[in-house]
Amino acid sequence: MGKYSEIINEDIKKAMLAKEREKLDALRALKSAFLLAKTEGSEHELTDEKEIQIIQKQYKQRIDSAEMYKANNRMELAEKELNEAKYIAAYMPKALSSEELEAEIKTIINEVGAKNMADMGKVMGIASKKLAGKANNKDISDKVKQLLG
Repeated sequence: MGKYSEIINEDIKKAMLAKEREKLDALRALKSAFLLAKTEGSEHELTDEKEIQIIQKQYKQRIDSAEMYKANNRMELAEKELNEAKYIAAYMPKALSSEELEAEIKTIINEVGAKNMADMGKVMGIASKKLAGKANNKDISDKVKQLLG
């Protein structure tokens, strides 16, 4: 069991005791997504990185749903989705600043010995795994291009 599963299981118990209905719904949805990923995949245990990906996907789904509800003038449903997104966001790793991202990528470039754009694939492969949840792939890619270009 990854660390996020453990934390979320504990927080479900706390939310039940505190009778926090919306928080409980959001946390149960995360737990359900973790269980589904375990049964779908070949892994019996989820890595922290995989759990982060699931958390981010659940967060994005709530934001997308809220936008759809707003567009259809269903504000009460949009508000519910945004509240759940807020609870889910609490489990997402803090995003790296531009300077932190650049430092991480420079370290990876040095580790793999990348010299130019021909080495971008090697750098991206490691960077996207190492920085999962801390930066999106577009930002990583842009920074790698800037540093190798």
